[in-house]
Amino acid sequence: MRTKKLFNNTVKIALPLLLGSAILYWMYRGFDFSSVRHVLLHEMDWTWMILSLPFGILAQAFRGWRWKQSLEPIGEHPRSSVCVNSIFLSYAVSLLIPRIGEFARCGVLNRYDKVAFPKAIGTVVTERAVDTLIVLLISATAFLMQIRVFTNFFSRTGTRIDDIFRMFSPTGWLVTAICGVASIILFYYVLRRLAFYKKVKEMLGGIWQGICSLRKVRNIPLFLFYSLAIWGSYFLHYYLTFYCFDATESLGLSCALVSFVVGSVAVIVPTPNGAGPWHFAVKTMLILYGVADNQALFFVLIVHTIQTLLVILLGVYAWIALSFTKTPVPLVSPAQLTRPAKSVEG
Repeated sequence: MRTKKLFNNTVKIALPLLLGSAILYWMYRGFDFSSVRHVLLHEMDWTWMILSLPFGILAQAFRGWRWKQSLEPIGEHPRSSVCVNSIFLSYAVSLLIPRIGEFARCGVLNRYDKVAFPKAIGTVVTERAVDTLIVLLISATAFLMQIRVFTNFFSRTGTRIDDIFRMFSPTGWLVTAICGVASIILFYYVLRRLAFYKKVKEMLGGIWQGICSLRKVRNIPLFLFYSLAIWGSYFLHYYLTFYCFDATESLGLSCALVSFVVGSVAVIVPTPNGAGPWHFAVKTMLILYGVADNQALFFVLIVHTIQTLLVILLGVYAWIALSFTKTPVPLVSPAQLTRPAKSVEG
């Protein structure tokens, strides 16, 4: 039994790392990494990168504040600082084991503010449903914004959709297929973990109850603000990096929005912080917008690396902050305070 558990845990850690590493190796085979230093020191505008970092922090902070608000209707009142630090820590630990962060942040709240673990998990499911809806809305907006652009492009150049598909090399199609298969395997694994219909029914019932509990949120406008602010901050965290490089600074908001949506979908593939699938998806979109292959490789490598370093730093900060955070002292009833101490004699 222990051997099987060890094997499963090893697979959970090794497969995402291997998948991400394989995609990155294919993308950067033959790439001159020594030129990255020159780009960082002489060609990149660090002002815009620095300006983008606070939005990466805000996105996670807004998520923590929204989570606190989601827990209040079900009788849980964690501290705001603990909620935010749990989010910081969850993103960092997910770099080691993808998707484990959702459980880690619930564990943090259980330890430091005695929030019931099942209740915390239920609100996480609700949050994910809200986030999925927002991503769908952003995706639809990006598509509608680009209809005229694509129509004009096709009419002026005579380019057809199948010409765009031909821009993918056989290996590119293979990578896309691998990412798709990995997502299917993850979905199948989740279903296997559920095992029986009864558990599936219970899970769906819990999701429905969690969604319905949103009606009990005390300040709906504030909840909506947090939800939109999360994704607005994520987008600005990404979009401002366009101005760091000559090849991307003139691409505009539409390209940023489309590539942001594609990158957000790509991170569904279970790799650490989306490494590999995110690089491939964003690089492909930038090339479709006219960015040279080498410049697109520089962009996705530098931006993703710096943003991942920010996630690590926030995780370290949260770990240190939580180590100095006091756990709540158990409440003592007035009866216990007035109860006479038992005599040690006779």
